[in-house]
Amino acid sequence: MISDLATAIIELLPARGLLLHPASWFLLGAALLPLAHRLRLQKGLLIGVPLLSLLLIYRLPESFGTTSYLGFALQFGRADQLAFVFLHMFAVMAIISCLYSLHVKDVGQHIAAFLYVAGAFGATLAGDYLTLFIFWELMAFASVFLIWCRRRPHSTEAGLRYLLVHISGGLILLAGIFLRYQQVHDLQFVRILAEQASFADYLILIGFALNAAVPPLHAWMADAYPEGTVTGAVFLSAFTSKTAVYALARAFAGFEILAVVGAVMALYGVCYVVVENDSRRVLAYHIISQVGYMVCAIGIGTALAVNAACAHAYTNVIYKGLLFMGVGSVLQMTGRSKLSELGGLYRCMPLTLIFTVIGGIAISGFPLTSGFASKTMVVAAAGESHHSVLMLLLLAAAVGTFLSVGIKLPYCIWYRRDAGIRAQDPPWNMRAGMAIAAFLCIFIGIYPEWLYRMLPFATDFSPYTAPRISETLQILGFTGLGFYLLAKKLGPEAVINLDTDWFYRKGTALFMGLARGPVNACNEIVGNLYKTAGLRFSTAAARQCSRFDRRGVDGVVDGGARKVLEQGDRLRRHITGRLQQYIGASLAALFILLALVLWW
Repeated sequence: MISDLATAIIELLPARGLLLHPASWFLLGAALLPLAHRLRLQKGLLIGVPLLSLLLIYRLPESFGTTSYLGFALQFGRADQLAFVFLHMFAVMAIISCLYSLHVKDVGQHIAAFLYVAGAFGATLAGDYLTLFIFWELMAFASVFLIWCRRRPHSTEAGLRYLLVHISGGLILLAGIFLRYQQVHDLQFVRILAEQASFADYLILIGFALNAAVPPLHAWMADAYPEGTVTGAVFLSAFTSKTAVYALARAFAGFEILAVVGAVMALYGVCYVVVENDSRRVLAYHIISQVGYMVCAIGIGTALAVNAACAHAYTNVIYKGLLFMGVGSVLQMTGRSKLSELGGLYRCMPLTLIFTVIGGIAISGFPLTSGFASKTMVVAAAGESHHSVLMLLLLAAAVGTFLSVGIKLPYCIWYRRDAGIRAQDPPWNMRAGMAIAAFLCIFIGIYPEWLYRMLPFATDFSPYTAPRISETLQILGFTGLGFYLLAKKLGPEAVINLDTDWFYRKGTALFMGLARGPVNACNEIVGNLYKTAGLRFSTAAARQCSRFDRRGVDGVVDGGARKVLEQGDRLRRHITGRLQQYIGASLAALFILLALVLWW
């Protein structure tokens, strides 16, 4: 039905070209948002553009937008089945996120969000590395404003660190692209075989891994995302890391190092989540953990594993966005995000509680939720490939997920104790966004075939088998029992947890200390030397140059000019202006010349 509707609407548009590219409409929407705000059409534009993008992806040809620039063959549109599933999830999440942020009056936030989404669409559709890099950097520079728009000192600092990290990652990626082009003379964005990978390819891998928040290149996410605006954090949770997952799946499927790193990543994130106090930092670390499942599946590289990575990316975008919307609503209505400062909100924010709990059980992989439909596929792919250690690590990460987000997060916000906060559910548009995401979490869990049909490889995988259901319920049941027994010890504490960002934070502090101390002292010494010796020498040299100019250059030039004028005055005295005198003088000179010739 959606496809037929898309066909009917898009028939009015050209079959190929600029208007067919979803990123074009987000770029155009970003340009029109200030005018739409003045004309009070902003809300219509915010919903219309994402809806149009969802319809457009059903109309995309497999290849379009091919051009040439400076001798490079560029392809702005390559819409195969792998790209389609990511385009679909981005379009759906763009609709939900824009609906959730409909009440925001700050046009700058909406412009940044549209540019950010345009970057994600452009990178996903890119058929070559140069096009990919352009949209990759658009994402980095647009998304930082979703952090800065919060207009707090901590947000400004976190945004600056976020930007510096992503600029560094972009430079690494660009270096890899140039070196790869030097080797193969081709910029096509295609799969790279592990046994043929070069140094340039591994540089590209590092650039992708940074955006995917692969440890130890991950700390920027937990540092920056909690400092974003309430609505900006929802966008941030959906696009950067998932675009990186797509890039890894496109180019590096089957790299075994990714399988190992992904499994460690899944467990690493939940270890921090268990001890974290800020609710949005909890969810940021959980993005790291959940992306670990996807990276691990991409590293395994089989058809089932790549399907699992795509499916888990799709479900993660929905339930992670729902969780960010839930805790964002709490922050919006109470002004607090630390778990140690919250509690007892179940009476005044019941709808937000329901939606957040649905997101919590979905991310935990409960049967009949979307997380179960995708997470069991990842574990099954690891098992079928005989990666038993990786499978155990992924199951252990599932325990931490349910413990922290499925139980601890809602318990601390809504039930632990009454913090004396009186609030209410957020505005209607925020509730509507959460309701759509919650519906999808349940719908995909009950009817996973809807998602499986979009996956890049045909599959007959069924999550609802007795062993898988039994295994999941046992893990979740014993995890819940453990929390019940250790609830007092697992309570939130107002502490600061150190991560690998400690190194560049301390490195920056050391650099600033050197800049303020020894470097500044050396600068003052050099400045004083210049003022005393250097300035005097410069002044004396300037005086000598001035004397040479006056006495030397001016003397020669002006003196020569004066001699020319004097000779001209002398010659002028002999010029009478009478024609007969000139003729007589000429004849006399002629006779004298003839006489000399004859005499000679």
